[in-house]
Amino acid sequence: MQASAASRLAALQAELPSSTRLLAVSKGHPAAAIRELAALGQTSFGESRLQEASAKQQALADLPRLDWHFIGHLQANKVRPVLRQFGWIHSVDSLALAQRAARIAGEEGVTPKLLLQLKLRPDPAKGGFAADDLRQAWPELQQLPAVQIVGLMTMAPLGLDLEQRRGLFQDCAALAHELELAELSMGMSGDWREAAQAGSTWVRIGSALFGPKPLSGPTWDAI
Repeated sequence: MQASAASRLAALQAELPSSTRLLAVSKGHPAAAIRELAALGQTSFGESRLQEASAKQQALADLPRLDWHFIGHLQANKVRPVLRQFGWIHSVDSLALAQRAARIAGEEGVTPKLLLQLKLRPDPAKGGFAADDLRQAWPELQQLPAVQIVGLMTMAPLGLDLEQRRGLFQDCAALAHELELAELSMGMSGDWREAAQAGSTWVRIGSALFGPKPLSGPTWDAI
């Protein structure tokens, strides 16, 4: 018998360190599944496709406490609508994108929390700052108006074993410490324990929380 959402949530909450928060990755799951978890006290949800997220946010507009995080690849032409609908963005992968987000945030009168996406291992499927490129861009990033750069995000390339993922997470945490950034978005259903041990403040959990994905469509890695 498949475990219920309530039992999966309780099991995750029991294991999570007090310093690590659960981001429920609801992409591909219906608004009803989000509502069920929200009734159990889960408030932070991650989406990666704007059109899908918009429909859910409209359906759940009576739940004002929900905290929406954009976790997909952020295209330059989608920055404005994403800023209108999400308080957190986990995937700012270049200085140019951060500058665009800052300009549009000022125009929209919002102050989103941004996490800078790192690419610390070779991976043709993902973008992001290399460590040295981020260090070089950091003085400009710190001066951007209207946005709050609060942390770093990274994802492990396919093919890394758990020990290699642990090393990746530790490298990301070390750079966040160097830059005095408090937030770390690292770890998914298969490696969140290693990420939490390395200091992740947000673990992005989809399948281990919601179960199999009922909706068809593209996925954002094996979350």
